Amino acid sequence: MALDRIRLGWFRNHRATALEGTGKFNLLVGENGAGKTNILEAISLFAPGRGLRRAALPDMAGQAGDGAFAVSADLLRDGAGVRLGTGTAPDKPGRRIVRVNGADASALSLSEWLGLFWLTPAMDRLFMDSPGGRRRFVDRLALALDPAHAAHAARSEAAIRERNRLLSAPQEPDARWLDAIEAQIAEAGGALAAGRARLIDALNAKLETLPPSPFARPALTYQAGGPIDADALAQALRDNRRRDRAAQRTLTGPHRDDLGVTMAAKNQPAAECSTGEQKAMLIAITLAHAELSGDTDRPRLLLLDEVAAHLDPIRRGALFERLEAGAAQVWMTGTELAPFDALKGKAAQWHLAEGSVRKE
Repeated sequence: MALDRIRLGWFRNHRATALEGTGKFNLLVGENGAGKTNILEAISLFAPGRGLRRAALPDMAGQAGDGAFAVSADLLRDGAGVRLGTGTAPDKPGRRIVRVNGADASALSLSEWLGLFWLTPAMDRLFMDSPGGRRRFVDRLALALDPAHAAHAARSEAAIRERNRLLSAPQEPDARWLDAIEAQIAEAGGALAAGRARLIDALNAKLETLPPSPFARPALTYQAGGPIDADALAQALRDNRRRDRAAQRTLTGPHRDDLGVTMAAKNQPAAECSTGEQKAMLIAITLAHAELSGDTDRPRLLLLDEVAAHLDPIRRGALFERLEAGAAQVWMTGTELAPFDALKGKAAQWHLAEGSVRKE
């Protein structure tokens, strides 16, 4: 068990919601609009970043409150409980607050406690989305296995923003200042790119051991936006200063990475596959990722929003079987219990209706 005693205060439509007695499988069942995905979103805030909806903090606060919200949970790790909390304050609704055992902490530090990944209906268009969406997908996968990945991404993005600011300034950038910024990009960006490459190699190795059915098996390709080696990346940035100055932005580096996905059985790009095939490949990647060992000291969580409802009984059974064999605590949503019959007696269940939550 990973998370228990979860509390939501003035979070979207949850004025005061508590979930206790969690298990390996946790089901949130209710009609559309009852607040099931809101609970998953609240849990997703126990990882660095903006959560599974990528919403602005003020948008998460309940409208009837004072503009602030709070989410907390007990994390069971190494036999001991750790209290995690996050939210906002009324006077600073756009500033995220994070606390661990009551002490102030950074959002990045959350990755040291918990490995968390999610799959939502909005991600069904991932293979047809922009490269930025696929980079975020890869980074979330990598972060769930390696807590240092978040820091590499944050430092790389900050340094690239600073270089872009210098490149777009009216005056010619100071070469020595560019040297310093490019050294930061090379160090953090090289580590970021290397982490992405390792993740995709590990996923491919795991996917190759899995059967081609009932979930379509994808083949993944890391499409680097620049050299992965730090020294080579630094040299490429230096060599391309005039070109980047003309474009007023950095055109080489990990911020230009992409993920290539092909359906192995057809050798067909995922973007050209049917909606059902794309969904199956997403689930295959998620299951392969759940079976990677990663950092075994950190509890793992998997949030699956409305995944089971659109699968036939054979695929649902295979999904539940694979998840049960994995180490992650699983949270799933649905409008009815029928798709989860195979988990009867194995899952903690909550029924949601108009913001209220009742444990079954």
